[in-house]
Amino acid sequence: MDIATIIGVVLALGAIIGGQALEGGHLSSILQLTAFIIVIGGTIGACCVQNPMSVIIKSITSLSLAISGPRIDNKGTIKLILDLAYVSRKQGLLALEGKLKEIKDPFMKKGVQLIVDGTDPKAVHEILEIEVEQQEAEGINAAKVWEAAGGYAPTVGILGAVLGLIHVMENLADPSKLGGGIAVAFVATVYGVGAANLFFLPIANKMKMKLKDISGARNIIIMGLVGLAHGENPRLLQEKLEGFLPPGQRSKASKK
Repeated sequence: MDIATIIGVVLALGAIIGGQALEGGHLSSILQLTAFIIVIGGTIGACCVQNPMSVIIKSITSLSLAISGPRIDNKGTIKLILDLAYVSRKQGLLALEGKLKEIKDPFMKKGVQLIVDGTDPKAVHEILEIEVEQQEAEGINAAKVWEAAGGYAPTVGILGAVLGLIHVMENLADPSKLGGGIAVAFVATVYGVGAANLFFLPIANKMKMKLKDISGARNIIIMGLVGLAHGENPRLLQEKLEGFLPPGQRSKASKK
């Protein structure tokens, strides 16, 4: 669970509602179903026009990436690769087959299986790199849907405001209907700008950040497994892989 995402959403909404209350306003004044339908419905519709349905579905299923996201342990990954390197150095690459059941990450397991099958190290690198690029491209496309929503929502909010003002103009002779039309006009704008800047755009940027972290972790795996396939010295391999880690997480030997 990415607690920062939860805290951010709660804090943003709390600040807006709290500020409204401090100004003497009521929560009911910004809860307008009509404005919500116009802004959210219009934004979803625009995103559907822009993207294929497969990408729309992927953007929804990828929302968990921003809220929770995978737990990335690069230090643990390097340790596992080094353990495999020591095993292969002593017993040969075929001995890694017995270690496959201990590998939980499907991506790493696939790479180790390729090595055990005798795949050329260059081919291993190409196969794994293509998979990383493809998955990252799919993730970026999903994030762009949320980014697009952040661009459309304020505009649709303005559209809702115009519709509300049209309703007001049509009922100038009936003062009892003016309040509702004006409320929809202003609340639609609030919904559009608020949804874009408090949810859609931050979610898109968080997803891109998580995708970058995942790709970085997989690049460590690729470099490690290719070095393993080449029979590199585990000590040299450790020095190379720990270059991806922050200085505070590196072993003492790598810091020297």
